[in-house]
Amino acid sequence: MSEIDRAALIGALPYARRFARALTGSQSRGDGLVAQALRGSLAPVEGGRDAGMVGRLALYRAICQIASKGASDLPDHDEAPGAAMDRTQRMLLLLTSLEELETEQAALALGLPPDQAAQYLAAARNHLRAGAVARVLIIEDEPIIALDLQQLVEAAGHEVVGIAGSEDEAVAIAAAERPSLVLADVNLGAGGDGTSAVARIMRTHQAPVIFVTAYPERLLTGQDLEPAFIITKPFEPTTLAIATYQAVTRGVHLDPV
Repeated sequence: MSEIDRAALIGALPYARRFARALTGSQSRGDGLVAQALRGSLAPVEGGRDAGMVGRLALYRAICQIASKGASDLPDHDEAPGAAMDRTQRMLLLLTSLEELETEQAALALGLPPDQAAQYLAAARNHLRAGAVARVLIIEDEPIIALDLQQLVEAAGHEVVGIAGSEDEAVAIAAAERPSLVLADVNLGAGGDGTSAVARIMRTHQAPVIFVTAYPERLLTGQDLEPAFIITKPFEPTTLAIATYQAVTRGVHLDPV
C-alpha cells in the first residue's frame, strides 16, 4: 500500500464501497471485500487521470481479483460473449456505469485488453432486459421526477406497483403491494426521509433497495447500516437498468474465504 498515496486511498474508499456492495448485492459482503482488498498488496494501476483515480483503480482491481477467485455461481469471462451474463460482464457494467469509468480504465481494473473489454461490455448490455422482472415501488416526492423514474423502470422491463411521495404513503403501498424492489430518493422534502421510509418498510417486508441521491458519500461511510445499491444524481438510464439487474439477481455470491 506504500506505493499509493494514503490520502488518495481514503478518498477512493466511498467509490470502492459502492462498487463492491453493488457487485455482491450486500453491504456487509461488499464492505468485507473492500477490507480484504486493503489488507492485501495494492499496486498502482496505470491510466489514472489523477492521484484520486489511481487510488480508485487500485482498489477496483483488487476487489475484482478477489471476487473472481471467490465467486463460484457464475462462469468466468472465458465464457462465450453470447452466453448468460457472467461476473466479468457485471463488473464491466458497474465500473463503466455506476462508477463512470471509461472502458479503457475498466479494462485496466479487470486486467483485460481494451478490445476484449468492449466486446464483453456490449454483450452485457444486450443481456440487461433478459434479467428477472421486478415489481418496483418508487419513493420520490417530485411528481415529474417520479414519472421519469417510472418510465425508466418500465423501459428496463419491470412493473411499477406504486409511486409514493412521503414516508407514510411508501409504507402503506409496500404493505399492500409487497414490491420485490424499492427505488427510493433520500430527500423527500416535507414528506420525510427516504431512508426512514425504507427502514419502516423493512420491519415487515424484505426487498432489495436502490437509493438515489446527489450525495452518495453520505451513505458510504462504512460505519452504520447502509444500502447495498446507490445511484448518484443525475444518472443515465443504463445506470438504473444495471443497478436494478444487480439488485433483483442479488449480485455475485462469493465463497467464504
